[in-house]
Amino acid sequence: QVQLVESGGGLVQPGGSLRLSCAASGFTVENYAIGWFRQASGKERERVSCFNSGDGDNANYLNSVKGRFTISRDNANNTVYLQMNSLKPEDTAVYYCAASQSVARRAGDYDYWGQGTQVTVSS
Repeated sequence: QVQLVESGGGLVQPGGSLRLSCAASGFTVENYAIGWFRQASGKERERVSCFNSGDGDNANYLNSVKGRFTISRDNANNTVYLQMNSLKPEDTAVYYCAASQSVARRAGDYDYWGQGTQVTVSS
């Protein structure tokens, strides 16, 4: 059974950091495309960062998070992380991880989703 479980969200002040975790079971993250998405209240879901399978450590980032967020993959623990630094109030959203068996370009391409974790950036 494929499962993705996010953790690490919370309340943080502007300029602070959080590390989100996405623990996978039922498949191997190394062989899947993995994406981190977020959805703010009243807004559409957007992809923050992603790995495509076979790309090694090559990752893509939403322009607004480049230089602040870093996606990484721990194959031994079958977990994907999103390190978020210099957080801004506009980063407030529910963050989701998702997995796809093939190259994924949009949310609809992903096969599996976690339940989400809330990130709130506020003073």
